[in-house]
Amino acid sequence: MPSLNDNLRHVPSVDQLLRTDVARALRDRIGARRATNIARSVIAEIRTLVRDGAADLTANGLLAEAIRRIETTAERESQSGLKAVINATGVLLHTNLGRAPLSQSARAAIDEAARYCSLEYDLESGARGGRATRVESLLQDLTGAEDALVVNNCAAAALLILTVLAGDGDTIVSRGELVEIGGDFRVPDVMASSGTRMVEVGTTNRTHLQDYQRAINPNTRLIMRVHPSNYRIVGFASSPERAELATLARDSGLPLYEDAGSGQLADLRKYGVVDEPVVREIVESGVDVVSFSGDKLLGSAQAGLIVGRREIISRLRKHPLYRALRSDKLRLAALEATLISHQRDAAVTEVPVIQMLALTADELEQRARGLAEGLEVELITGESALGGGAGPTSRFPTTLIAITHAKKSAQEIEQELRNYAPPIIARISEGKVLLDLRTVFPDQLNTLRQALARITGFSE
Repeated sequence: MPSLNDNLRHVPSVDQLLRTDVARALRDRIGARRATNIARSVIAEIRTLVRDGAADLTANGLLAEAIRRIETTAERESQSGLKAVINATGVLLHTNLGRAPLSQSARAAIDEAARYCSLEYDLESGARGGRATRVESLLQDLTGAEDALVVNNCAAAALLILTVLAGDGDTIVSRGELVEIGGDFRVPDVMASSGTRMVEVGTTNRTHLQDYQRAINPNTRLIMRVHPSNYRIVGFASSPERAELATLARDSGLPLYEDAGSGQLADLRKYGVVDEPVVREIVESGVDVVSFSGDKLLGSAQAGLIVGRREIISRLRKHPLYRALRSDKLRLAALEATLISHQRDAAVTEVPVIQMLALTADELEQRARGLAEGLEVELITGESALGGGAGPTSRFPTTLIAITHAKKSAQEIEQELRNYAPPIIARISEGKVLLDLRTVFPDQLNTLRQALARITGFSE
């Protein structure tokens, strides 16, 4: 009987594996260094299998297993990078899929800025210019604020505001607004990182104006109001009106800060969006500084947008932390193009998120019927979701394409769609794979139909 050492002699060397046709092709695709590192890892795995007695101990069998593993590892790595997908979940601001898809003008702006651009250069004077002057000007115009600032995300905006305005003192906030949003973003954690001391007032479901009044002391620096984002307390619940808090803050000589969340620039109730504040209305109510997201209802790139009183924005801009949090040229390019669409009142025809919101139930039913014609699928009524921690009580009626198969489980169908090229992301409910065309772009419908035809066995 062969000894363990005899069996280990059959394990291919790293060099032998790298000389195979598969490894040569892999080396051309990912580079010699990475291919070599994968080969070393694979050979170590093969040695472990041999020691555990769980491998074909012939030299050819072990080499074949090594080739399979090096190919599988490389493919798994390639799949882990960013890839374009078809979002058929019906979740418009799907955090895992990149939230708001960019408009054509935003994508063109990114392409134009990708080389050298006038990021901090004044073309008229030939001198150094402001990094985000145009974006800040657009934000002022759209929100009615005195000034504006852009950082890399909404958590960064909150951190900057709290650090500058209240890092040496107390910030008063309602206990019912101490939310946690996706990605482990917790308001108390951001407050702690800023150095401010959080002073909770009220209860989870009810906070009164008097609670804020009683909490104000010589060490108070800021009153903070947080939009509840992805949850709502219903029933026996109440909190002060925004204007009431603004009056209290002004009378107390304190700034009022509101984290508005989703960044709604215009009233979208006619499309079904409810309980989401319009930024201009927040500013007009007397709030001193407001932060909101660029990649939610505004429909652009991830960014933390800050608008408010000129004196406050100036303090934020001059603080050293701002330089660490400021935006890059690609983000600013996308924001500028998207904000111009909003300024021109053209968001409903140019900004994908607003376009998708504007689709009616009848339009979605017609689209689903057209795509499903001749296929063995079922059409059922359902609802799309806003996602991204916005509008949890909003309702968007839609028609869902439901897929079942006599020989495939829902999980197998979902995986087959996910492994399609390009990947198609669906959802499963009650043993059916569901596709919502609200979030599928018109130029993706043919690809989606081809995928469904293959899964259902329909030949076009």
